[in-house]
Amino acid sequence: MAEFIHLHNHTEYSLLDGMIRISGKGPSNFLKTLADNKIKAMAMTDHGNMYGAIEFYKNTKEVGVKPIIGCEFYTTPYKYNVIDKNKSHLNHLTVLASNLEGYNNLMKLNSAAWVDGFYYHPRIDFDLLKEHKEGLIILSGCLKGELAQAALKQNFDEAASVALRYRDMLGAGNYYIEIMDHGIPEEQSALKVLLEISKKTGIPLVATNDCHYETRDDWQAHDIHMCIAMGKTLDDTKRLKMTTHELYFKTPQEMAKLFDYAPQAVKNTLEIAEKCNLEFKSGGFIIPKFDIPDGFASQEEFLRHKCLKGLKTKLKTDNIPAEYMQRLEYELGVISKMGFASYFLIVEDFIAYARSQNIPVGPGRGSGAGSLVAYSTDITRIDPITNKLLFERFLNPDRISMPDLDIDFSDSGRDKVIEYMRDKYGNKNVAQIITFGTMKAKLALRDTARVMGMSVQETNRIAKLIPNTLDAKISNAVEEIQEIKNEIKKDSKIKQLFDYAARIEGLKRHTGVHAAGILVTREEITKYSPLAKGSHDAITTQFEGETLVDMGLLKIDFLGLRTLTVIDNAVKMIKELRGIDIDIDNIPLDDKKTFDML
Repeated sequence: MAEFIHLHNHTEYSLLDGMIRISGKGPSNFLKTLADNKIKAMAMTDHGNMYGAIEFYKNTKEVGVKPIIGCEFYTTPYKYNVIDKNKSHLNHLTVLASNLEGYNNLMKLNSAAWVDGFYYHPRIDFDLLKEHKEGLIILSGCLKGELAQAALKQNFDEAASVALRYRDMLGAGNYYIEIMDHGIPEEQSALKVLLEISKKTGIPLVATNDCHYETRDDWQAHDIHMCIAMGKTLDDTKRLKMTTHELYFKTPQEMAKLFDYAPQAVKNTLEIAEKCNLEFKSGGFIIPKFDIPDGFASQEEFLRHKCLKGLKTKLKTDNIPAEYMQRLEYELGVISKMGFASYFLIVEDFIAYARSQNIPVGPGRGSGAGSLVAYSTDITRIDPITNKLLFERFLNPDRISMPDLDIDFSDSGRDKVIEYMRDKYGNKNVAQIITFGTMKAKLALRDTARVMGMSVQETNRIAKLIPNTLDAKISNAVEEIQEIKNEIKKDSKIKQLFDYAARIEGLKRHTGVHAAGILVTREEITKYSPLAKGSHDAITTQFEGETLVDMGLLKIDFLGLRTLTVIDNAVKMIKELRGIDIDIDNIPLDDKKTFDML
C-alpha cells in the first residue's frame, strides 16, 4: 500500500481560499476521516498566517494524526520592511517547523511579516529567514516560488543558484525542491528543470499537492469561494480563475501514481514527517509578574495586606467582624493555592489607575461580584456578605480555570486604561485579540447567490426560507422545510445554490478585532502567539481569545460602556446646576420615589 504525507495544505484559515476544515467543536469530519484512513500526519501551510495552528495541533492530536505546523510565506527579493510600489514582486515559500524552536521562529517570522513587512500581503525576505532558520524545514514552493519561477524561464543556472543559496543557508537535509503536478502546462515546463537541478546538485525532491479543498467534487464550490473573495460573479470572463480541478486532498495511491517517475520524492514526504516532532509544553497559567514593594515576601502576602487595609476602610473599623475575616481567609487560601494572587494585583492596579484619572468604573457584575477579595481591593463595590453572593461561582478549586473579571469602564476612558497597561507591561506584551467571522447559513446562501448572478429579489426570497436561528444549518433546512424541497425540485439552479452554499457554510470569512479582549503576557507576545495587523492598523494576536485562554494566558475584557459616561455626565450636571453632590456608589437601594416610579 502506498504511503504519502501531504505537506502543502490550505485550511479554512487561508481566508476565502482554503476549504479544508480543521475546526469546530472538536476535530472536523475531515480530520476524523484521515484517522480512519490511517493517514499518519498532515501539514498546515496557510497563506501568510498561522491563525489555526493551535486548533489544528489539538484536533489532529486528538484523532491520532501527527500535526506538522507550517506556513506558505510571501517572500520579497527586496527588503521586507521597506515599502516601494515599484518593488512589490512576491514569491511563495513553504516553511515547516520541525520542533519547538522552529515553531517559535515561525511565529517570529510571521509577526515580522505582518507588523513590519505588510504591503498588500505579509512579507519576509531571505535575510530575515536566515536570522530565524533554526528548527525549520523549507520546501521550495509552488509555481509562484522563486525556484519554480526561475525554472519556468528555462534558466538552469539561475534556478540552480537559487536552490543552492537556500540549501547552503539552511544546511543539507533542511531544504527540498518541491515538485507539483496539477496538469498545468507551466508547471510541467518548470518540472523538467527542477528534476534536472535535483539530479545535478543532489538537493532532494519532495512531491506535494497544492491542496485547497477536500474532495475532487469541491472544485466548483472553491471557484465560488474565490469569487466571494474577489467580489466577482461566475460569468465574469476577466476574473482570476483556477485552470485546474486538481487542488484536492489526494489519496496516497493517487500521489504515488502521479509521481511514479520520482518515487523518492514521494518517500521524502515520510522522511520530512518523521523529522517534524513538535511538542508543546502543556499545563499551568502564564500570568504576568506583578512587581511588589520592598518589605513583602510574596505576591500572596502583598494581596493579603491590601485586602485587610481595604476591608477596614470599607467597613470603617479596625476590628474586622469574624464573618468577614473567615470568608477573606478562605478566599485568599483558594487564590493562593490556584496561583492567582498576581491576577488580582494586576486588576486592582489598573482599576486604581482608572479611578485616579476620574475614569468611571463599573461596580462589578457577573460571578466576580461574589468575591470578598475583589470587594476589599476595590475591584468591585458590591459587598458579597451583605448581598449573600457566592465566591464558588467565581473561583472553584475543583474547576481549574483562569479568573475572568469583566471590567466596565466609561467608553470615553477605556483607551486610556489600555494605554496605561501598555506603558506598565511593555508595548510588546499587550495586544488586542483577533476574531474570525464565519459564513453562517444565510450569509453563505446570499454570497453564493450573488456569485451565481441571481437577482437581489430572488436571493432575498430564498434566504427567507432559512430559519432565523443562530444554529440554522443549510443541510437541516433542506431536509426539514417543505418549501425549500419544492424550490429545489422545480429549479436545478436553486438545487445548485443550496449544494454550493452548504459546502462553504461555516468556513471562516474574515478577521476582526475583539470588542473588549486584551492579551497581557509575561514575556513578549510573539513567544506565545504570532501577531497580525487588523483594521486601522491595530496590532492583534493571530490566535483568538478562547485559544489564548486555553493556553493559560491572561485575557482581560476591558468593556467600554456608554452608560457609565452618561451617568458620570449626569452627576456632573446635577452638581453644576443644582449644587448637589451624588455618590453614585452609595445611593440608597430602597428609595421610595424610585420604587413608586418603577
